[in-house]
Amino acid sequence: MSKHQNSTSTIPPTVITFLHKQQDDQLFVVDVKGDEKIRTKLPKFKSSELTSTKILAQRSAVPAVTSRPAVKKRKSPLSYEDKDRLLRISKRPRKGPFNSVVDPTEFGAGSAAFELTEAVKSSGAYDPWAPTGPVEEIKDGLETVQPKKVKVPAHAHPRHKIEVPAILEPHQGTSYNPPADAHQELLLKAHGIEEKRVEKAAKLAETKEKIDQATVEAGDETPGVPAGMKLDEPVPIDIDEDEDASAEVISKKMPERKTKAQRNKAARVLIQVRKSAQKIRNRAHQQWPQEARRAAVEENLKRRGLAGQKLGRHTVPEGEVDVQLGEDLSESLRGLKPEGNLFRDRFTSLQQRALIEPRVPVVPKRRKLRIIEYEKHAWKRFDRE
Repeated sequence: MSKHQNSTSTIPPTVITFLHKQQDDQLFVVDVKGDEKIRTKLPKFKSSELTSTKILAQRSAVPAVTSRPAVKKRKSPLSYEDKDRLLRISKRPRKGPFNSVVDPTEFGAGSAAFELTEAVKSSGAYDPWAPTGPVEEIKDGLETVQPKKVKVPAHAHPRHKIEVPAILEPHQGTSYNPPADAHQELLLKAHGIEEKRVEKAAKLAETKEKIDQATVEAGDETPGVPAGMKLDEPVPIDIDEDEDASAEVISKKMPERKTKAQRNKAARVLIQVRKSAQKIRNRAHQQWPQEARRAAVEENLKRRGLAGQKLGRHTVPEGEVDVQLGEDLSESLRGLKPEGNLFRDRFTSLQQRALIEPRVPVVPKRRKLRIIEYEKHAWKRFDRE
């Protein structure tokens, strides 16, 4: 046997397997450590090799030469806000962006001549119910006058009890394509409000007419007669009727004076009537106790706010109902016409939530000039010329 044959006889037999039959773990390996030899080849980080470190490390006893001498800027005694305010007061031209002159009429609606005062800036910071600091005692033997502590009021402000949102959810009937029931309900509500308004205007006109009629009657005064006294017109009397009237004697029964028993009886009846009225009022109060009334008032305050209540001289408005008639509905968003007034709604909401006092629009009254006509003397004598 040759040497070559002897070497080949010692090789073990190999098992042939196909790759598509092997498992993934035998074919792939996830490397989570990396090659450790690469870390030894990379240069180590040194902070001394940074460019910024090299620049900062350069020191010289000779100062650097500058192109221009440094001049200290004088600090302006006025700030930008104060200067802007003074320019606004003096109505001088103000510089805008890119050195443009701003038109004083285009500063914006409501631009005030002065900035906000310190009282406005510090509004809400002062607490009148906060406890004051300790009072220092006088060492001369005199007792210090202790100021009275301000008591916190037992009742809270109405604004803390009102739960009305700032912007109410609109009614379904205000939609451009509302449901029939919701639209009819809103129409009836608007009709009721308008009916009350017309009735109030009619009562006011009737009262005014009575006052004017009384003024006219007061003007028709007869000379020699006291004011307010009316006289009947004289009726012509015949001689025959006068003789017949003189023959008849009219007997007029004079009212007799009440006796003491009658006066006492009338007083007892009056006292009994007053007691009965007081009993009825007490019974009504017992049926509706004070706590229940207070709870009802608070519930109404939470739900509606101060709407309809009179505070001071004016009444808090209840708000307008913005609704369109059936023939005015657009049925499409493109043809929708705006209804109502957003400023009026916000102003009414502030009054109903007790954030501001109720107000009414102040209309300036113009003085009515009475026209006096004069007839010239030449016109009086036109027939003589």
